[in-house]
Amino acid sequence: MLDPLLVVELLLLGVATGFLAGLLGIGGGMVMVPFITLLLSGKGIEADLVVKIAIATSMATIMFTSISSVRAHHKRGAVRWDIVRTLAPGIVIGSFIASLGVFALLKGSYLAIFFGVFVAFSATQMFLDKKPPATRQMPGTVGRYAAGGGIGFLSGLVGAGGGFISVPFMVWCNVAIHSAVATSAALGFPIAVTNVIGYVISGSAAQGLPWGSFGYIWLPGLALIGGASVFTAPIGAKAAHGLPVKKLKRIFAGLLYILAFYMLVKGVMA
Repeated sequence: MLDPLLVVELLLLGVATGFLAGLLGIGGGMVMVPFITLLLSGKGIEADLVVKIAIATSMATIMFTSISSVRAHHKRGAVRWDIVRTLAPGIVIGSFIASLGVFALLKGSYLAIFFGVFVAFSATQMFLDKKPPATRQMPGTVGRYAAGGGIGFLSGLVGAGGGFISVPFMVWCNVAIHSAVATSAALGFPIAVTNVIGYVISGSAAQGLPWGSFGYIWLPGLALIGGASVFTAPIGAKAAHGLPVKKLKRIFAGLLYILAFYMLVKGVMA
């Protein structure tokens, strides 16, 4: 049985991450990984496993938040489905490589540091708000496959829906910020499904996992966070379309800096 306080904390986390998934197109993983790590620390689970469980469970909840938030964005015509179709094949391949192989081999502390570094880099890119040349566009089909592979691979290592890479990448290619956020939400689904399969397979032989685990995925956390998040993701998507572009970028960057710092400290301490 779960501690009633833990149940409440997981539900609140789901409410917050659902809203942020819709608002920023980040799938909620940037918030979930640090907080699930915090909630499971000190519960008798090996420190190395805590980070992996947090990453895998976070990714699994993105299947729910992605569907919920993308429906809201699609109604506003903001999703660039042409970009989704051409990035998705690479995303699937990159995700499988990360979740089936590299993820299981790396220590949890290294994953935490890796998470922090890449999130901080993404935050800096958004905070500086550098304007790309007006002539720059999304790359061709081969370039998009390669970009999708990178997004899927990095997402698989840190348990995020890819928005921390795909949003800055699309903005860099002169995709409007609101369309980039909406498209990132749509990309979160193939990223999540592919990585979840990999986490289940690679974690099937892991020892010391908590009750209710399915591979590296912690099912009680998935049910509570995912169930709560689907209700607030559409609210976040609606809020995103009412915010000015510059403010949306600064919110994105500020959130990522805070979470990057926490995970870097966690990784170094481990």
